[in-house]
Amino acid sequence: MKWLLILLFAGSLVAQDAQRFFYSKSFPGSIPAYVQVTLEKNGEAVYREAPDDDLPLLFKLTDAETTEVYSLVEKLDRFKRPIESGLKVAFMGTKTFRLEKGAEKTEVQFNYSEDANAKLLWEWCERMTESAEHRIALDRAAKYDKLGVVKALNLLGSAIERKRVVGLEQYLPTLDRIIKNESYMHTARARASEIAEFIRAGAPAAQ
Repeated sequence: MKWLLILLFAGSLVAQDAQRFFYSKSFPGSIPAYVQVTLEKNGEAVYREAPDDDLPLLFKLTDAETTEVYSLVEKLDRFKRPIESGLKVAFMGTKTFRLEKGAEKTEVQFNYSEDANAKLLWEWCERMTESAEHRIALDRAAKYDKLGVVKALNLLGSAIERKRVVGLEQYLPTLDRIIKNESYMHTARARASEIAEFIRAGAPAAQ
C-alpha cells in the first residue's frame, strides 16, 4: 500500500510538471486559414488545420530543436507579459502562444511583435507548420499523384536547403517507400534517395 501511494504521488508530480507549448495562427483568406501546433517537452508534436481536426499530423522534433523552442518560451517569461507591439501594421494573422502546465495556462495573442525572442519563436512555429505542410503534400502525392511526386520532392528539398524544415526524420518512411517502389519514375526515386541520404547523414537542425 505504501509503495502504491508513493507511485501515485510520483505520477501526480510528473503530470503536474508536464509542459506543452501551443501555437496557433488564424488568418482568414489564407491557405490554410488556420494552423495549430502543440509541442511536448519530449519533442512530440501535433499539427492541425482546424481546432477540431480529427486527422492531425504527428511528428517529432530533435532534442536540440525542442530545447531551443522551450528556451525561447522561458525567455518570454512563459507568456506572462504582453508581446504585441501596438504599432499600426498590416494584419498578418492572429497568433497565439500558450504554455500549458497541468491546470495552469498562460498565453499571449499578437499580430506583430518587436520582441526579438517572440520573433524567433514565431519563426520556429512557422518552420513547424511548413514542415507539416511539406509532409502532407509529399504523402498525398506519393499516394494519389505519382506524376506530382518530383515536384513535392523538389519543394521539400528546397525548403531543407533554406533551413525551413524541422524534424527531418519524419520524411524518411515516405522517402523510403518511393525509393523502393519501381512504379515511381527514376527521377523521383533518385531525388528521394538524395534527400534521404542528406537526412541520414545528420543534417544540422534549423537555427
